[in-house]
Amino acid sequence: MQNAKLKHNLHLHFLVFIAGFTAILGELITIEAFSLVWYRMLIAGILMFIYIKIVKIDIRVSPINVVKFLLAGVIIALHWITFFAAINASNVSIALAMFSTGAFFASFIEPIFFRRKIRGYEIVFGLIVIVGVVLIVDSEIKYLNGIILGVSSAFFSSLFAVINGRFVEKHNATIISFYEFIGGVAFISIYLLFSENGFSTKFFDLPTTDWIYIFMLASVCTAYAFIAAVHIMRYISPYTVVLSYNLEPVYGIILALLFFGESEMMSSNFYYGAILILVTVLIEALMKNRSNLFKLKK
Repeated sequence: MQNAKLKHNLHLHFLVFIAGFTAILGELITIEAFSLVWYRMLIAGILMFIYIKIVKIDIRVSPINVVKFLLAGVIIALHWITFFAAINASNVSIALAMFSTGAFFASFIEPIFFRRKIRGYEIVFGLIVIVGVVLIVDSEIKYLNGIILGVSSAFFSSLFAVINGRFVEKHNATIISFYEFIGGVAFISIYLLFSENGFSTKFFDLPTTDWIYIFMLASVCTAYAFIAAVHIMRYISPYTVVLSYNLEPVYGIILALLFFGESEMMSSNFYYGAILILVTVLIEALMKNRSNLFKLKK
């Protein structure tokens, strides 16, 4: 039993490591963010469909739910587009540090969707997160565009997570993800059709290395990660999963330093701000878990 628990926890942290590695691939891939996310969601959607056929999952849902899932797909597409655009406009460390502010947005988005009051400590922690962002902006103002894009990505990520939290109460997570990938691809396709450089010959003429990295991103970091995360929640509490995924920026920043060296070295204030944000996010997660346990005991 203990060995099984250890195996599932190791699997969970492998998934968090994969999430952190996503940013590394985003830096290595040479195409712009819209094209990158289009390929990512298209290939991941195809792989997800193959998985659905193999395990024989019935993907039929009501038309209104299909529309909801497709719209959620637009939100996750915007999250990934702004995330990779943040990397292009700055670097991996900036994008990941700003991504950590997602918990700040979730603290205000979640009460709206779940119709509960905002807790006092959520406001306090939100203000602390803002202080962390200010420290980073003050020390890395040259990356302002990347910071803004990173914060936008965190907002879309939080919105998507809260919406998906409502969906999974009634629907299979794999089915939800499949329709969301379709929605994301459709949204980006419409954008590309009306953009100047849309679906040109150059769009499909990618370097071999880009094809390899994109396939890794779509298969391992997306299709597999989505399915495995759902599987792991059968054995590990959602709280532990969420808390562990808060370590994604830590893994990602360490990987960025290993892969890209000096280009990822930031000022001391950046690290003070990033640590302040990460510690605040972890403490808030611990307090929420304690609060939930107290409710269960009552």
